[in-house]
Amino acid sequence: MKRRGHDPESVLRIAVGVFNERGYDGTSMEDLARALGVTKSAIYYHVPGKEQLLGRVLDVALDGLFTMIADPRASTGRAITRLEWVVRQSVTILVDRLPYVKVLLRVHGNSPTETRALERRREFDRFISALVKEAAGDGDLRGDVDPALATRLLFGTVNSIAEWYQPERGGSAEQLADAVLKLTFDGLRVP
Repeated sequence: MKRRGHDPESVLRIAVGVFNERGYDGTSMEDLARALGVTKSAIYYHVPGKEQLLGRVLDVALDGLFTMIADPRASTGRAITRLEWVVRQSVTILVDRLPYVKVLLRVHGNSPTETRALERRREFDRFISALVKEAAGDGDLRGDVDPALATRLLFGTVNSIAEWYQPERGGSAEQLADAVLKLTFDGLRVP
């Protein structure tokens, strides 16, 4: 979208800011137009509607995760090493794409776009659960914790960062990832 100095990335950045401020359901095309400094018709000329903007926002949040799990470091080597790498990278992706991830974590499946995003999240969760199960099978993680539950708890911890993390207050993605790994893996590892 090239209007009044806006390119597709800046439109998306502004839209995600409005979605986070007002909530997706509470955001109107008028709100988006006002934030962009354009008319509603100018937005409709470039984007069919608010849901398509939401789809783009959710793709930014999810595409990073799927690029990560396609990386050989997520699929080769000992499972525990891969799992630690995936958790570390997930924290980095969350911090890098924080406003987009916040929108993703608030979708409920109220539209086809949200349903598609939730299915992609479940696909990611299945990948992580299989990795946790493999690491437990290798004897590197506790066998007395259900892998699906461990996955939810582990990524619940990672995802909670989106609710409280404020980049301007300090704390790098690396520091956050170190803390998550220490707190979660020391409790999951076989003593």
